[in-house]
This record gives sequence, C-alpha cells and structure tokens, in this order.
Amino acid sequence: MKQTYSFDDVLLVPQYSDIKSRSEVNTNCALSKFKFTLPVISSPMDTITETNMAATLSEAGALGIIHRYNSIRDQAQLVVDARIQGTKNIGAAIGISSDFLERAVAVVDVGANILCIDVAHGHHSMMKKAIADLKNKFGDQVHIMAGNVATLDAFDALASWGADSVRVGIGGGSICSTRIVTGHGVPTLQSVMECAKSSYDAKIIADGGIKTSGDIVKALAAGADFVMIGSMLAGTKESPGDVRATLNGEKFKEYRGMASKEAQRDWRGKSSTPEGVATMVPYKGSVNAILADIEGGIRSGLSYTGARSISELQAKAEFILQSSAAQMESNTHILWRNK
Repeated sequence: MKQTYSFDDVLLVPQYSDIKSRSEVNTNCALSKFKFTLPVISSPMDTITETNMAATLSEAGALGIIHRYNSIRDQAQLVVDARIQGTKNIGAAIGISSDFLERAVAVVDVGANILCIDVAHGHHSMMKKAIADLKNKFGDQVHIMAGNVATLDAFDALASWGADSVRVGIGGGSICSTRIVTGHGVPTLQSVMECAKSSYDAKIIADGGIKTSGDIVKALAAGADFVMIGSMLAGTKESPGDVRATLNGEKFKEYRGMASKEAQRDWRGKSSTPEGVATMVPYKGSVNAILADIEGGIRSGLSYTGARSISELQAKAEFILQSSAAQMESNTHILWRNK
C-alpha cells in the first residue's frame, strides 16, 4: 500500500539565498494568454465568489471564478457587473450536463475569458465530451480549466482531451466530506506531486486542503502553477452573503460546500447524499488584508529557498517529512502550552 503525504506532513528545507528584499521575488504567472501577478484563484462557490470577490482579486493580480449555482441569466449578470467594476480577467464556472454549453456561451459573450468546468470527479466520459464541445465552440478564445482529478492518469486524460489547466485535488476542502462519505480521495499535495510528472503542459491548479500561505508555497514547490482557495477567503466583506451578529456582538458569515444539503436544496430544490457541510465562520473584514498576507507569505517562502520565481522554487525545492512532534513544534505552540 502506497504512503501518501499532506501539507502538514512536510516542510521545505531553507537554502542559500542572496535575495535582499521580498520585492525581488517575481510571482508572475499565466493561464494561456491571460496574465496574473498572484497565483491564487478563488473557489467557484456561492459563499465565496460573485462580483465583488472577482473584482477585488483581479485588482490584486489574482483570479476569481464566479459560481454557477444560479440561473444562466444571473451568472451572466455577475460577469457583466464584474466587468463594470474593471475586472480584467474573469472566470466563470460551468458543469458538464444539460445547459453547460448554453451557459458557457452566455458568460463568454459578456466577458468571461476563463471557463472552469466544475465537477467533483473530473475523470469521466462526460468531461471528455464537454471539453471537446467547448474547444470546438471557442477554440483558443477562452482558457478551459477542468477538474477535479487526483491522479496522474486522470490529469493526463484531461490534458489530452484539451484542458488548458486542471484542478488537482479531491476531498481535501475544509467543508468537503467526500472522503468521509465515499472513502475516495488522495491528499492534495500528493496529487500535485504526481501530476507534476506529466509530460503535458496543462497548468496544475492545487485545490483543497490549503489553510495557510505556507501551504500555498508547498503546493507551488510541489509543482502547482496556481492554488484554488475557499476557506481562506470565506467570511470576508467581499464574499457573498449577509453578515450575521450574535447576541454578544460577534459577527459571522455563512460558508458552505456546494454538495452540502443546504446548498443542494437552494439550487436544486432537493438534496441527495451530501458530500459537504455548511457552517458559519467569523467575519474577517476586507479580503485585501488576507491577500496581502498571502502575497507576503509567498514572497517570503520563495526567498527562503533562494528563488526569485515560482519556476526557480520548483527547481530548488527540497521537502522533508515531519514527525508528529515536529508538527507541533511547527505551530505557534506558546498558544497551547500556556493553556
């Protein structure tokens, strides 16, 4: 039986560096012809990405993927509104059944230039047909992001079918219960390491289990070109939903998986076996402060490896395993030692 590793199991070994300032580090990245300065993509969930999140991420050099859990008209309007706010690159999520092509045409017509085929298990015959239909319709006009997958075979399949980038990770999200319900999944870091062996040039989007900027650096070092995050952006001013206050004045916002009972009932009118949960998270204020911390963490992470770019990080990175005691030491243990 194969041993697998997650973000908390490993550390990157610090290496010689002549970088005098984090400003020397270049975090530029691209999806096809679309350029970014921060390798971060927001998850296409209805409590994470609508117009305000997409516009704010764009301003920070990152990418927002507007969710698909609404009518085609409503999703297209969110894209229009993001354009009005000056969003340069806009992603829009679609599925692989029923109205996916109609939805794709609608959002592309009003300004979306990246389509995210948003499916829990992307290594599927319907995914192959969906990619073919989209490529036939749009050619190189839009970037096709597909997923999710967990293995090298699956990554190679989607890349060979025409996907320009692939979301890598199944069951690792903070509000995802796929591994509990189905018994299937692979730790995201392990999946990224495996998919990085591919001979295809499709971009790797590490998706799931990312909790900190350090996890982002580890994902990039393992071979990811971008990371997709949800929980780190949840509860912010820019995330959809109302701020709710408790009797003692604490503020919260809803955060839910799109396969949770609550989400399924809202967008499908019924619920099948859930593979996600819904919860309330503390209100965090503007996402700008979080994005600044993420960018700073990435720049510091690269400098510890002596790398001025993501590609140089990947060439120089050396991982080591942590014992359980080392994992405790890696945390801010003064906080629990004094309890």
